Amino acid sequence: MEVIFSAAMGELVSRSISFLVERYLKQRTAATTEEERLHSLQRLLLRLHVVIEEADDRLITNQAMLQQLSILKKEMYRGYYTLDIFSCRAHGEGRAKDHEVNYSFAPSIFNPAKRVCFCSGNREGAAQTELLEQVLGSIRNTIEDVGEFIMFLNRCPRLTRQPYNMYLLLNKCMFGRQMEMERIINFLLQAETPPGAAGNPAVLPLIGPGKVGKSTLIEHMCDDERVRNHFFQILCFSGDDLKDASVETLRDGGRIKHRNRAMGGGGTLIIIELFLDIDKSEWKRLYSSARSCIRNGSKIIITSRSNKISNFGTTEPLRLQFFSQEAYWYFFKVRTFGSTSAEDYPKLAAMAMEMAKLANGCFMAATIFSGLLKDNFDHRFWSIALATLRNFMQTNISAYGESFSDPWQMAEPVYVRRAKKTSSKWLVIFGDYQTCSAETEAEDREMISVQDLFLGSVRPRGKFKVHAWTSHLEPHYNYIFHCEIQRPQRLVARNKRC
Repeated sequence: MEVIFSAAMGELVSRSISFLVERYLKQRTAATTEEERLHSLQRLLLRLHVVIEEADDRLITNQAMLQQLSILKKEMYRGYYTLDIFSCRAHGEGRAKDHEVNYSFAPSIFNPAKRVCFCSGNREGAAQTELLEQVLGSIRNTIEDVGEFIMFLNRCPRLTRQPYNMYLLLNKCMFGRQMEMERIINFLLQAETPPGAAGNPAVLPLIGPGKVGKSTLIEHMCDDERVRNHFFQILCFSGDDLKDASVETLRDGGRIKHRNRAMGGGGTLIIIELFLDIDKSEWKRLYSSARSCIRNGSKIIITSRSNKISNFGTTEPLRLQFFSQEAYWYFFKVRTFGSTSAEDYPKLAAMAMEMAKLANGCFMAATIFSGLLKDNFDHRFWSIALATLRNFMQTNISAYGESFSDPWQMAEPVYVRRAKKTSSKWLVIFGDYQTCSAETEAEDREMISVQDLFLGSVRPRGKFKVHAWTSHLEPHYNYIFHCEIQRPQRLVARNKRC
């Protein structure tokens, strides 16, 4: 009996050891395969990045080339996003239990001092492996088709400026809107070819949700030398300026963004920014007034959140959408880390990636948080920023439900954080607006900066205003938050009803 028992135990131990060795070898092979794929992805991204940087250094006016360049950039953003997911996963801060998975770690061939995480033995790991394969295949196909693009690119004139990323860091370029920018400029520079077009200015509707970047795109367009040299003057009107608009209002009113005195006359570019809807009769009256007071060759751009203005255009409307998660992460990372490599700070990069996801594509949020983070590369400080953003989302979702998917639209008052750790009062944002810096210098000195508010160096009471950020383009708009310290009565009431 003992002989049989010993033989059975020996067989069991032998099989267990064989199973463990086989499993270890499979995991090691899988890790090596994943490592090789990531290395291939990094090399492909480097080749793609070279082509894109060269394209950004050229003046491209062909719409088909711009569309292909947009595809190249989307592939690059997707590739870097995938690469950063794998490199940051091991350093994720405070993962929720229901999302936790087991990781096996292997030394990275990118840098022996770092480690890359790989999922194994679960569905998420298989999904990530499949995603990596898809991204690799897509980028390979894109690079194979890029030869003709490079050939035409060599014929485009070179711009005398610094690399694109440097301009992005210095707020001197419009991120990710090159195709839209060139379409607007082509519309503005296009001659009025129809025989009956004289005295009937062409109209381009620009449509997009709030904070998608309509005003920023317009500012960059007005700053382009081709536009400034083409029009005698550029006039900008807001919705409030157009109440009871007349010929005199359009001739002498509005804000003059640019005047080319060397031209001595010529066409006028009129920009109309609407905050509310405008009905057809009002638009006819406004268009008639514009037609009677501006010269031939003039153009009109009308912007709004409403799709109704598409009927007012003489050409197809231009629609702006928020960037993809991959493109937004690239923007957030470059603005936050600057010339510092994110690979040197893997834990901070992991926190930055989660903050970018919580920011939900909002450029104002990216500007505010990147301004806070890039001046203080401290793990504890970044943890506080991440915790604040998490708490901000959780608090407002509990107050407004899942409908609180886009907090940056400011449709409802939003709860930011407690005034003090032991206090029952909350800092509440009621809305935001923009003002011209030159007109509000005295008011600006009395405002609280968003940095001072976040760092807790000031203790506001009652109602107050917070200076969020200032545009780098003229007229240097200030973006202001209306805030108040109050008890969360609405939050309590909603929770009781729930």
